[in-house]
Amino acid sequence: MGKDAARAEWDNPMQFVLACVSYAVGLGNVWRFPYLCQMHGGGGFLIPYMLMLVLLGVPLFYMELAIGQKMRLGSIGAWRAISPYLGGVGLASVVTSMYLCLYYNVINAWSFWYLFHSFQSVLPWAKCPVNSNKTGPVEECERATPTQYFFYRETLDISGSIEENGGIHMGQALCLLLAWIIVYLFIVKGVKSTGKVVYFTATFPYLVLIIYLIRGVTLHGAINGVKYMFTPKMEQLAKPTTWINAATQIFFSLGLGFGSLIAFASYNQYNNNFEKQAIVVSMVNSSTSIFASIVTFSIYGFKATFNYESCLERVRLLLLNTFDLAEDTISLENVNHWIAELNRTHPEQFASLGSRLETCDLEAELDTAVEGTGLAFIVYSEAIKNMPVSQLWSVLYFIMLLLLGMGSMLGNVIAVITPLSDLKIISHYMSLVCLFCLLLGLGFTTRSGNYWFTMFNDYGATFSLLFIVLIEVITVCYIYGIKRFEKDVEDMLGHRLNWYWKIMLAGVSPMLLITLFIFYIVNYIQGGTPTYQAWNKELIVLY
Repeated sequence: MGKDAARAEWDNPMQFVLACVSYAVGLGNVWRFPYLCQMHGGGGFLIPYMLMLVLLGVPLFYMELAIGQKMRLGSIGAWRAISPYLGGVGLASVVTSMYLCLYYNVINAWSFWYLFHSFQSVLPWAKCPVNSNKTGPVEECERATPTQYFFYRETLDISGSIEENGGIHMGQALCLLLAWIIVYLFIVKGVKSTGKVVYFTATFPYLVLIIYLIRGVTLHGAINGVKYMFTPKMEQLAKPTTWINAATQIFFSLGLGFGSLIAFASYNQYNNNFEKQAIVVSMVNSSTSIFASIVTFSIYGFKATFNYESCLERVRLLLLNTFDLAEDTISLENVNHWIAELNRTHPEQFASLGSRLETCDLEAELDTAVEGTGLAFIVYSEAIKNMPVSQLWSVLYFIMLLLLGMGSMLGNVIAVITPLSDLKIISHYMSLVCLFCLLLGLGFTTRSGNYWFTMFNDYGATFSLLFIVLIEVITVCYIYGIKRFEKDVEDMLGHRLNWYWKIMLAGVSPMLLITLFIFYIVNYIQGGTPTYQAWNKELIVLY
């Protein structure tokens, strides 16, 4: 297929690389990968993770870039060019990206909400608000924590179940409108405006992460979190779920199957060296996950140590008051010694403490695994409020979240707009796509919106993406033909596919995708009816 001379192009290869980095490096690197490390053996998880990067991530990333650059079309046109019967593969990618666009920008709306609330003398999630009678804190907040209350009540104003809809949260709706206006401004002039934006969206998060790393490792107790991360639990490698989760994290983190990579590559010059770029972007993405995990675990360590020492202080005061001891008798270092000693010498009085005597355990604090919005908006907020100059760290953190989210949104929207523009459907109506997604997205700003968000996020794109990429790789290798694909690569790069790309694309990667697909189907069937966690404001639990 010949070159399309009239097609817009990136100003230089660096813009393309930054666009791919901005798209691939997203919120999952910050809130999903650290959780998987915590769940699957700390540093030991890096072994299956890096292996899956080599066997699955890099080859499929390479394949999608090659298709986009060769065909110089979005996902629908590219697959139709390969075979007239395969336009449905591209259409499936567009539908999946549109589906993601509907709810993903809600995260950016939450980030805006938190960012705007960060410019206060006291962060609003640092303490409970006063009740309407001015007699004390709001009861729901007292039963929860200020950070939980701010997220579930102030930010989401969450209902008790998905059936209780309630009205639109106007603050969230306005933040969602702002998020979509910014996305529209980023893409309004196509690849020319996007190419300028990615210089900022791809690089600034790294500056924030570096600043946070310097601050994080100097926090009291940070070393406890970092040691926890890098202490491998090798027995976890014997569990199939560890390997499955490593593969799915690589798969989704690189953004395969959405059509974004094909769209980005379609604006390359025909002889651009996408091979080197595929390796670079994949490595940058995975390195960012590890880097962000060090930052996250240093914050984990600080928060866990703060909670652990607060618990020890409460126990210390309880013992001093109960047994009428001198103030300097018990310190944080010898609390456990005094518990044993007082239990031995005053067993009846000690027994009367009952449930008031807390069990303080640093390891248990570190074992508390949190992912997704719980990590991004509750755990991080909890840690930030205890830092000196907390407003500064809050502003930096939520700007970083915004840029990570916006970078991914650019890729999602371009994955929709590029193939439709190629078909001359919406070449001058980008605003309609944004408006359509905004109007449907308002459903996520209702009181039950977070439950719908969770359902979309958990059950929405997994099966479809695995199926799309499996069809893609089978099509390229066995319908289009690996030899024709090899000649296309030679035409663009000046050399043929080496043995690594052939073995991975023709054998290893499809087998891994089939394994993942079967695992998800079995897991879905065994899981029974899909469920979601709901907020109970009386019990203050997610049930």
